[in-house]
Amino acid sequence: MKILDRPEATASVSDRLSLEKISRVRAGAGFASAVDSGLRAKPKTLPCRFFYDERGSLLFEQITQLDEYYPTRVEREILERNASQIAQAVGPEPELIELGSGSADKTRLLIRALIAEHGSLCFRPIDISHSMLEASSRALLADHPELVVRALAAEYDDGLRAIARTRGPAPRLIAWLGSSIGNLTREDAADFLGRVRAMLREHDRILVGFDRRKDVQTLERAYDDAQGITAAFNLNLLERANRELHADFDLAQFEHRAHWRPEIGRIEMHLISRCDQRVWIAELGTGFAFERGETIHTENSYKYSPEEIAALADQAGLQLEDRWADPAGQFEVALLGGARGGG
Repeated sequence: MKILDRPEATASVSDRLSLEKISRVRAGAGFASAVDSGLRAKPKTLPCRFFYDERGSLLFEQITQLDEYYPTRVEREILERNASQIAQAVGPEPELIELGSGSADKTRLLIRALIAEHGSLCFRPIDISHSMLEASSRALLADHPELVVRALAAEYDDGLRAIARTRGPAPRLIAWLGSSIGNLTREDAADFLGRVRAMLREHDRILVGFDRRKDVQTLERAYDDAQGITAAFNLNLLERANRELHADFDLAQFEHRAHWRPEIGRIEMHLISRCDQRVWIAELGTGFAFERGETIHTENSYKYSPEEIAALADQAGLQLEDRWADPAGQFEVALLGGARGGG
């Protein structure tokens, strides 16, 4: 497929799109291995990165439209007000790299501002959902003839390594929106940002969305909505095990629960067994016992105070160059620069 360094006025959508899937043997076995080790652990756990199969990605897009789920709405408002200023902080002929791009709904605001500021743009989204990447990329290209998309269906680290191998002279803006950083522990978040920092040059920037600490009612409603879509999203982990690993989870015998732990600043999501039961997983050739009330810990979502955001940037060796929040202080978007003393 022909790939253009810069868009041409007559280039079709297909000419301006490259979609590569980074497929590894370990990726296929990763879910089975995680289920096996996670259900043997005490307490039981399943990694949140496995939420995002095709159905999970679609459910999450529904979550972002909920009244209770303020992060998407508030972050979009912040970007609407400040996208032009962000675009001005990036050098000419930039590349926009997005981690976990999904539908790229909010990213449209950045794309529009970057094209307005610089005339054209290369967008390099990284997401584990191949189908979501293709749909969102084609929609963006149809709307923006000045855009080239080089998409990667991959996990974050794999995608970033692949992009680092194709480094050109263009300055890069790496966007990590949606408070996805909250899924990592504070230590892991600093380590990950440090690895990204190691890939930066002087004129590169990282744009990160942080969900701030706030009252418990707002937080818990955001992760346990009245329509039950977040519950379906959480339970989809068990459905995925049924589909892919030929397990026999009875979803009616598990319930979704989300609660706020202020002492460590995180929301936790769990799946709770409603009864004593045993689940057989054919792909693993083994079964797992659950006691009534026993939990499977599926997700953490860490929340940050302004001071914790500044401390995280410092720990990762990054400079906090600018920051924007909504008037109520619910959410923050931070612009981070390269290593101190050069980059």
